[in-house]
Amino acid sequence: MKKWLFACLLGFVAISSQAEKFILPPDGVDLVGMVRQVTAKQEDTVLDIGRSFGVGVEAMQNANPSVDIWYPGEGTKVLVPTRYILPDVPHEGIVINLPEMRLYYFPKDEKVVYVYAVGIGREDWATPLGVQTITEKRPNPTWTPPASIRAEHAAKGDPLPAVVAAGPNNPLGLFAMRLSNPSYLIHGTNKPWGVGMRVSHGCIRMFPEGIEELFKMVPKGEKVNIIKQEMKVGWFGDELYLEYHPPIDEDNLSAQAAMQQALDLVNQKAAERGLTVSEDLIRAVVNEASGMPVSVAYSH
Repeated sequence: MKKWLFACLLGFVAISSQAEKFILPPDGVDLVGMVRQVTAKQEDTVLDIGRSFGVGVEAMQNANPSVDIWYPGEGTKVLVPTRYILPDVPHEGIVINLPEMRLYYFPKDEKVVYVYAVGIGREDWATPLGVQTITEKRPNPTWTPPASIRAEHAAKGDPLPAVVAAGPNNPLGLFAMRLSNPSYLIHGTNKPWGVGMRVSHGCIRMFPEGIEELFKMVPKGEKVNIIKQEMKVGWFGDELYLEYHPPIDEDNLSAQAAMQQALDLVNQKAAERGLTVSEDLIRAVVNEASGMPVSVAYSH
């Protein structure tokens, strides 16, 4: 185990200049990656720093609540939340966890996972849950906006044409993959600062560089599992970690209910190895909702 943990960190460093790509851990280990700390330069924004590591807007804000996202300032320490508890679903194909606004890709017959930030549907255009497949892959897509979206834009004084031509001004970006529910796509964008937020009409929006890489890897027919796990627990060595993300708005989950759910989830997992749970730590994780894994249980 110790040898694997060290090798995992080395592997992470070696490939971190590419997209977020990690060697899958052995059975009994659920975390990948590590949190980075970056020293901001005068010209940096928190969003610039996040994008350079493939991390979206809200993830960066939640990890750095006291830092000005537009003007962090020369020398400011900025956390980049690039440590993840893998979702508690089969590690197959594409898994999109809506509360964390993150896409995981588990290529078939490879012991790796790719992790990308995504934008998802806003409250009145929610991204649907469930298992789908990739039915079509289109480079340089045109966009035919539905009547409902055209009406919405017209009401704002921003009318859309019947068909938006392919190119840099196309909201779908340069690559799009259609799901088996044909109203929904995984696509790029001409507005990358919306990645990692609830801004779309239900589609999954990615950074241009992210969708370009994913588009090349994903075969037609690939499984896409869209899930909702705002709380994740997992093992790293002998430590049990909790990762908590703000619930998506329509859930209306109270702080008390969230705390109880987290406590139940951690207690159930900790009982597997006879660990003692720290309620104070769990409460802090839920209250802060930083989206970063925190160790919340310990040996007797």
